[in-house]
Amino acid sequence: MIVVMRPTATRDEVRQVKEEIEANGLEAFVSVGEERTVIGVVGAEVERASHLGTFPGVEQVVRITQPYKLASVEHHPEPTRVRVRDVDIGGGGELKVVGGPCAVESEEQLMETARAVRHEGASLLRGGAFKPRTSPYAFQGLGVPALELLARARDETGLPVISEVTDPAQVSVFEDHVDLLQVGSRNMHNFVLLRAVGQSRLPVLLKRGFGATIEEWLLAAEYILSSGNPNVILCERGIRTFETATRNTLDLSAVPVLRGLTHLPIMIDPSHGTGQRALVGPMALAGAAVGADGLLIEVHPDPPRAKSDGDQSLSFAEFGELMDELRRLQFIRAADAMAPPPVPASAEVGALRGRIDDLDRQIAALLQERAATALAVQQARGNGWHGHDVRREHELLARAAAGEGVMTAEEMSAIFGSILRVSRSVQRRHAVASRS
Repeated sequence: MIVVMRPTATRDEVRQVKEEIEANGLEAFVSVGEERTVIGVVGAEVERASHLGTFPGVEQVVRITQPYKLASVEHHPEPTRVRVRDVDIGGGGELKVVGGPCAVESEEQLMETARAVRHEGASLLRGGAFKPRTSPYAFQGLGVPALELLARARDETGLPVISEVTDPAQVSVFEDHVDLLQVGSRNMHNFVLLRAVGQSRLPVLLKRGFGATIEEWLLAAEYILSSGNPNVILCERGIRTFETATRNTLDLSAVPVLRGLTHLPIMIDPSHGTGQRALVGPMALAGAAVGADGLLIEVHPDPPRAKSDGDQSLSFAEFGELMDELRRLQFIRAADAMAPPPVPASAEVGALRGRIDDLDRQIAALLQERAATALAVQQARGNGWHGHDVRREHELLARAAAGEGVMTAEEMSAIFGSILRVSRSVQRRHAVASRS
């Protein structure tokens, strides 16, 4: 049940309602919004609070039909924004990206990764200290020394850190080293642990159980909320289905479904959701597109040699490319807005940038000329021809890849491959126009 206060309700009126709820043996959870205050009533016999509709300042008393009360959007109509140190997640804010290794393996590995993800624009650093693994022989993490390394990485980079807590007895130790507690998929139904993190002063990221329904997931969040911790972030990390092509089935539909059910922020973990490095980027972009508040991405200096989940970890270069794509598609915009004012360029830098501008103009003119020439080839052959020669294209790509300079063969091949695709597009468009 929720008690909706009038926009004009005073603090004394809110206090009187809260005291009356508690006098009836029920719990009161006050949520102060921009326009009005809502008080959640939780307990075995919430009907005892039905008479609150007659109290001064009360607009209406509404019975919540969902089994999860505090997590429901009825209780808290406005999206919740969870603050992790100086980073806000949810509440309609910018997409936040969490990057880092699945497990902390060494100081060198963690520090190198922390600097890399910070450089690429990540907002938080992740790293496992205690790793619950399916096999007892798999790497289980470094334990408390890993937490100490995470704290050191935070001090150096300024990134808030997140790590998975697996035991209620560990919560106080985690509070001394990390900024965001993670409850993993295997522990979503560990109600003792949920109560323990619910009593913590730190925000909690709750991953969906690999066999859990959305309602069960929200009820797990309810355990944390009802224990006194209002700062909960939900994380979709894939569920187990009959499909074996991926490690899990990443349920992106959960994001819009949750938007209609809860006020809590929602994040996506495409690394665990797919288990395959090649799929992480596309699913991260898809998660951002459906409205996730954040992404958890596993990043490692040398993924093939990672002690945990190397197959789903991105290299530094791959993570950088993903961040560039997120910015290009406007999912990340705050980084530029929050950046410090640029340092005035020196005369040398100004001259070099002027040279780049000149080269860009020349390149643009040459690309137009090349496309026009490719079109002329097609027209000379007649509209029955597609205009391009596969053998010649292979030779062109080979020549581009063989050239020496600051760009790699792969980068040169990518550029000339794009030029060839655009040339074909021009040829097709003009061929269609000439036939119509």
